[in-house]
This record gives sequence, structure tokens and C-alpha cells, in this order.
Amino acid sequence: MGAKGILTVLLAILSITGALSATFTFKNNCPYTVWPGTLTGAGSQLPKTGFELATGASSSVDAPAGWSGRFWARTDCSTDSSGKFVCATADCGSGKVECNGAGAIPPATLLEFTLNGHGDKDFYDTSLVDGYNLPASITPQGGSGSCSSIACSGNVNSVCPPELSIKGAAGSVIACKSACEALRQPQYCCTGAHSIPETCAPTNYSKIFKKACPQAYSYAYDDNTSTFTCASGGNYLITFCP
Repeated sequence: MGAKGILTVLLAILSITGALSATFTFKNNCPYTVWPGTLTGAGSQLPKTGFELATGASSSVDAPAGWSGRFWARTDCSTDSSGKFVCATADCGSGKVECNGAGAIPPATLLEFTLNGHGDKDFYDTSLVDGYNLPASITPQGGSGSCSSIACSGNVNSVCPPELSIKGAAGSVIACKSACEALRQPQYCCTGAHSIPETCAPTNYSKIFKKACPQAYSYAYDDNTSTFTCASGGNYLITFCP
């Protein structure tokens, strides 16, 4: 058996024993290249913290049991004259394709996961709490229970209010800030007197996000319609521009 065959057997054994918790596959359906980023919240850092994904391309990364973290996609990226890698939206500020432990600079559409959580379930969501830059979806593969596919497929950029909009070099809206990021007021950030669910209600701004993406978090306490679960043991397909 060749090295590739041995690796396949080892991965299968690890999956059965639970040491290998999930495989995330990223697919780019956007008509432009994106650069996904990964950030670990708990557990080991993933082998890939940033990579290029051309239109129609796919790439996978394995996550260990108990991992939690988030994914996003950067857009309009290039290397400047000094050799620094920069992106127009969702840049992680590392200056490289790899984010190396840095998160997305808002606004960014986030895909969030906690593997092997309470009740040995995976918890996952799409979040616009840090704003929006492109549509994305999560599709469970395997696992058991409800395991719903979820998506933020609406074009928030097309309905983004001017005070929240970020425009690209061509003058079109390329990302939409959250009201918290743009206006820095407690009622939008769920801080101060608005720091608990009872006092932080949806706003006219968060309702714009929610209307475009009903399954996504539109503000910090948007839990009831935005958190999804699946019995641990499955894998996940993340699609940009589903």
C-alpha cells in the first residue's frame, strides 16, 4: 500500500475513534476568487488559516474534536508594492494569505461552529453581527438529527443604507457594516443599558439584515431563529455565493 493509501486508512480510523471530528469543505460559487480565513476559538489551530479559492474550486480542512471557531471569505485581494497581502473586504490584517490567528476585520459574513458541544451536538450559525460582505451557506453532510442546511443568500449590499455602506474602487457597494460598527451606539451594540436580551431589541438596521438573510444572526441576541444543531460525527460543506 502506498503512502496515500496508508494516509486514507489512518484518517478513516481516526474518524471512527472520534479523534478526527469533522471535515470542512469550502466551495466557491462566486464569479470571482475569494480567500477564506479560519480562526480558532477553542481547540487546536487548523492546518489552514487562510488560502486562495478560485471560482468553482473546492478545498477541505480537518478540525479536531471539541474545536470551535469561525470561517469567512476575503474579497478583492492583492499583493501591494511592498509585498503585503491586502483585501478590500474581511481582511485579517496579517499581511499574508494565511491569517495566522487573526480574525476578520468587519464587515464580514461569518460562519461559526462549536463541535461536540452540549449534548454531544455540533452548533453552527451564519452571523451578520459583524456586518456582511458576501452570501454564504452551511450544509451538513452526514451526522444525525435535524441537521438543517442554512444560508445567507440575500444580497445585503444591494439594500445597505448609505451610512453603513463600504464602496470599492469602482464605486459600487462591496460590504455593509453593522449598525454597531458604523454608529457605535449602545442600542445597536447591545452594551450598557442594552446589554441583556430584554433591553436589546431588533432595530431598523438589524431588520434589514434579517429580511435579506432570515436564518442569520442580525444582532447579538438573535438566537431563537439563528442557532442550529446537528449530532456530532458529520462533516460540513461551506459554500460562498450559494
